[in-house]
Amino acid sequence: MTKPLITRILLATDFSDGAACAQNYALYLASHWGATLEVLHVIEASQRFSPEAESLAAVMQVRAEAAQQLAEVREDLARRGMSARVRLVLGSPAEHIGLAAKDEGAELIVLGVRGRTNVLCGLIGSTAERVVREGPCPVLAVPGLREAAGEPSAANSRVEIRHILAPLDFSSPSLDAVEYAIQLANGLGAAVTLMHVLEPISYDLDCGLGVVEQEAQKRGHWNKQLAELQTFVTSFGLAADVEIAGGIASDAILASALRHRSDLIVMGTHGRRGLSVERFGSVADAVLRRATCPVLTVKTPKFAPGHRRVVPRTMSETDLKGAQHEPA
Repeated sequence: MTKPLITRILLATDFSDGAACAQNYALYLASHWGATLEVLHVIEASQRFSPEAESLAAVMQVRAEAAQQLAEVREDLARRGMSARVRLVLGSPAEHIGLAAKDEGAELIVLGVRGRTNVLCGLIGSTAERVVREGPCPVLAVPGLREAAGEPSAANSRVEIRHILAPLDFSSPSLDAVEYAIQLANGLGAAVTLMHVLEPISYDLDCGLGVVEQEAQKRGHWNKQLAELQTFVTSFGLAADVEIAGGIASDAILASALRHRSDLIVMGTHGRRGLSVERFGSVADAVLRRATCPVLTVKTPKFAPGHRRVVPRTMSETDLKGAQHEPA
């Protein structure tokens, strides 16, 4: 029997509207994969908390309020058919989320982003940004629902993933993300769009026809690579199409997600223009901050032992053939 893609999910919550949306996605994925779900809330250790009696009383009050909110989250999940463990800790949110994910062997972290422009501060300060950058497993960042009159609240919004957009730059990490997207789509019965963006280059006045011809050859090369990947995916039994676009990468990805009405964007966290060691790269940063659908960033995906890849690890001419049967 094939091992499920996801068996343990960690939901990090700050009880905001964005966290309520994230909770819906955590429930959806945990129910679908039969995964265990743990809910974590971290009370940030503020400098104002000191050993003085008044500060200790304030900490105790904050802890009691958070414990009550966690209990309400657990009860809500139970009413919806999902039993979950809840944890409440005091300290650095990003550090404790990462530690909890490692300790529990979580294969997916789910958290919310909030704010009208979806700035990554759904938890406290830049916690969500740090978790995506430093987390030990893939991270699903869920934007808050933009409510309007007559529309369902975040707590009651329906979750369904039917289309996944998988942008890639053909680096090995981006191909790992595509592999993850394919396995996710296969389990959820979703369609996939494989996308590559040709970013604009600047020309001088003497560029000539040779440069234009080189750009046409480059587009033809990437189209061929996308077609190869599409063959792997469709031979796996999934519906998949391909898209090659020009322009600023983040803008093209976001436009494609809107055009396809994508329910999820899956991206690698390292690549030619991915996440740097110091901070987010411009592409992933812009997509995460502005996306209207959830974004799943993939770093060191955990596949079951003996997993056989659908796509190759690299896209060189020598290893394209037979890569479909190469173990991960």
